[in-house]
Amino acid sequence: MAKPPHSLPEKSEGDVSAFLEKVRGLPPVSKNGVRGKLIFAMDATMSRQPSWDRALSIQSEMFAETARIGGLDVQLVYFRGFDECRASKWVSEPKALARLMTTVDCRGGHTQIGRTLAHIKKEISATRVNAVVYVGDAMEENIDALCQAAGEIGLQGTPIFMFQDGNDGVAAKAFREIAKLSRGAYFKLNEGSAHMLRELLSAVAVYAAGGRTALEHHAKSKGGGSDLLLKQLK
Repeated sequence: MAKPPHSLPEKSEGDVSAFLEKVRGLPPVSKNGVRGKLIFAMDATMSRQPSWDRALSIQSEMFAETARIGGLDVQLVYFRGFDECRASKWVSEPKALARLMTTVDCRGGHTQIGRTLAHIKKEISATRVNAVVYVGDAMEENIDALCQAAGEIGLQGTPIFMFQDGNDGVAAKAFREIAKLSRGAYFKLNEGSAHMLRELLSAVAVYAAGGRTALEHHAKSKGGGSDLLLKQLK
């Protein structure tokens, strides 16, 4: 993405938090009773071990938040070790998926973002997927192939929200491009990002359940940091 990483300025964090709190309180804007669908993809290779427990807690809370939002099915996808890339079934009960997440531990291996994107393409060919969240810290694959897949996913109307742990420059470049080509958003995390990650993940869940209309509802009169997420959505 041709923008700097969106680490949140301190002066806008309060406004963003207040905005996202209002968004989370909105009811789903579903059509014809169809539930929203969100794919949550994780890098579970060994380099993520230091932040894994923190990430599990935050991600589990995001799933719990979807119970309050309503109208959202979630699928977990993760890769780790040697050639291991798995996807759960679609679940409507966040607690069930949170329990599954706690059984996943980190194992050494290379990234498999390409396989993850291939799985996403397969899913969206069979059903409507409203949004994808990806959390990782590295990229060890052909960036052009990943960008091609991300563009194809974006053409199907499924934005990918890329969250980067750590400071790997190669990963940052790839993650920004994947977000841009899929019409999603990119955010760089740090040790102090736990609270804001929780807020942003919840906002993405609202987007998946209710669409852009739900996000825009309380952002029309907001400026600065309050519409940070909306400004990245194309």
